[in-house]
Amino acid sequence: MAYIKAISYYLPEHIVTNEELLKEFPEWSVDKVAAKVGVNSRHVAAADETATDLAEKAARKLFRENGVSPNDIDFVLLCTQSPDYFLPSSACILQDRLGIPTSAGAFDYNLGCSGCIYGLAVAKGLIAGGIAKNVLILTAETYNKYLHPTDKSDRSIFGDGAAACLVSTDGFAEIGEFVLGTDGSGANNLIVKTGAARQRTATGVSVTDDEGHTWYDDYLYMNGGAIFNFTLDAVPAMMTEVLAKNNIQKEDVDYYVFHQANKFMLNTIRKVCVLPKDKFYVNLEETGNTVSSTVMIGLRDCLDNGTIHEGMQVMCAGFGVGLSWGGVMLKLSR
Repeated sequence: MAYIKAISYYLPEHIVTNEELLKEFPEWSVDKVAAKVGVNSRHVAAADETATDLAEKAARKLFRENGVSPNDIDFVLLCTQSPDYFLPSSACILQDRLGIPTSAGAFDYNLGCSGCIYGLAVAKGLIAGGIAKNVLILTAETYNKYLHPTDKSDRSIFGDGAAACLVSTDGFAEIGEFVLGTDGSGANNLIVKTGAARQRTATGVSVTDDEGHTWYDDYLYMNGGAIFNFTLDAVPAMMTEVLAKNNIQKEDVDYYVFHQANKFMLNTIRKVCVLPKDKFYVNLEETGNTVSSTVMIGLRDCLDNGTIHEGMQVMCAGFGVGLSWGGVMLKLSR
């Protein structure tokens, strides 16, 4: 069996409020942004602060808060789409910076909104295979570095941040069965087109759509409508499969912690899936969408405020860039 033993997270010091964004986009309304997106402020990494830096701080916080020694870690997984370098893997850099033994395995995996769930699946597999006993999952993203200054929509949604999760042979939450999925036909709906091998140099190309949104090849492009429709197709079916694989009825799920995409999308998912409002986590007000870290941040917040506790069964899910999705049940023992 594999268990979550500890969770911590770290958010950059610099905070950008809606009021500050509205100075750049005076045509907006603070109330409208907060009501639809659900974000009042977001943390943004400094110019010289990378996802690796955020991951290191989240890991050190986990060690400190939970009395965990780096010497106990025998595998490091880093989920990020903003690594320090094409090579080497940032997870290798973190092994050294965190003082984790050289006998530990370490690698990055490039995934976004579903990355936390995928990390839990890989960690469970490593433990089940006898390859590792203490797997440190790190999720870290600095999407704001990919956003064009005039992209008011995405700048209102995304925040930077990192989370750390220790998966071990014992802990407070037993990790159940997974449902994972991929639809690469939607890859172009959430993409940074330049900078890697397909197109290494910037193009400067931009396109304005029918709604007046300008998309830049050299910055993050998100087709919000397409991502919204994908989510409404994928998540209800995924939920049904997660219930079946874990032999649990919908009414026996005590709480749902899903990827915090934006308030409107989450509320729509809740209504389509007919989930009770008091069992469904929505809290992006001070963090925004931190991509792969939202689920872990949500779990830690729920643990801290007593929303989830011993004896509860919690469904976690992530969905987005890839396109990809994943879901799992957690059974809390303490």
